[in-house]
Amino acid sequence: MNVIETRNLKRYYQQGDFTVKALNDVSLNFQDGEFTAIIGPSGSGKTTFLNAIGGLDTPNSGEIIINKTDISSLNQNQLIDFRLQNIGFVFQSYNLIPVLTAKENVEFIMLMQEREKSERDKRSSQLLSQVGLENEVDRRPSQLSGGQQQRVAVARALASKPQFILADEPTANLDSTSTNNLLDIMLKLNQEEGITFIFSTHDQRVVDRARRVITLEDGKVLSDIIK
Repeated sequence: MNVIETRNLKRYYQQGDFTVKALNDVSLNFQDGEFTAIIGPSGSGKTTFLNAIGGLDTPNSGEIIINKTDISSLNQNQLIDFRLQNIGFVFQSYNLIPVLTAKENVEFIMLMQEREKSERDKRSSQLLSQVGLENEVDRRPSQLSGGQQQRVAVARALASKPQFILADEPTANLDSTSTNNLLDIMLKLNQEEGITFIFSTHDQRVVDRARRVITLEDGKVLSDIIK
């Protein structure tokens, strides 16, 4: 089943008199349960594409269909609610709230979803245990290593029970051991729970684990390989 479909997606930026074609007629489908890496040189359109399908950026033209909903037809409030209920994000810079503990960071998105306190408490503890941080629940981000912070970010992304997770260069700031640990956790979640992961990445270790590799260049799909 298609989770995401993009049709003739275009996103252009003006830099002075020059038009940058960040996405130039990109049409792609993603199935439920994929573990996909989107690669390409800097400026190829990887992050722009992820931001577009995540509803964080608006394309100039084209359609983005997620779970049979054309997200370009949604108003801003509808889009915020759609993201909250359907999409999990993992960013390069972690984006944790510094004054909250690991557990509170994971709970935060469920608080926005107005989930009951008992559910928030149970699910946040369960997710932190899944990513190997059951002993770090009361630590704030500054008390955690980069790898631990990114694992909190993964737990937070999962908290809303999203249809899929978008990960934008999630290993860029991590050492080799932390990268391998994080990818092992993500792959296990994909294989055992069927969670769909779509990465933008320069990291060969992500590419090696991916079952599908899409290469973008100058805003166009250069190749789309299923291993």
